[in-house]
Amino acid sequence: MTEEWQKLYDAAVSVINPHQVSDFMFTGDVGAAVLSSTGNIYTGVCIDTACSLGFCAERNAIAAMFTNGEFEIVKVCAVYKDGGVMPPCGACREFMMQTGKSARDIEVLVHRDGRTVRLGDIMPEYQY
Repeated sequence: MTEEWQKLYDAAVSVINPHQVSDFMFTGDVGAAVLSSTGNIYTGVCIDTACSLGFCAERNAIAAMFTNGEFEIVKVCAVYKDGGVMPPCGACREFMMQTGKSARDIEVLVHRDGRTVRLGDIMPEYQY
């Protein structure tokens, strides 16, 4: 894994904090980090709910990036509490693709050994 990916991986791991919020809500089993086009790293955790209205760590990190006035993602990494890298789910892929034409070039970490894919390669039929 390159130094840059290791930094993103470490940022994602740093926010993992499994916690039962209530009988119906759990958070923090997955941490994510996104690298913006300006070089800033934003993090987020998953929020799981009994009614399925929660959201993934990747979208949480992207929301933090948007909140800070940045809108272009360069890289994304999600890590489960056991340290394994998790590729983004379909909802996260769709969400990222809708951020603009450059979204096809977002690099996604798909394995702890440093393997990556371009978002456009795992969403080949997407028409922006």
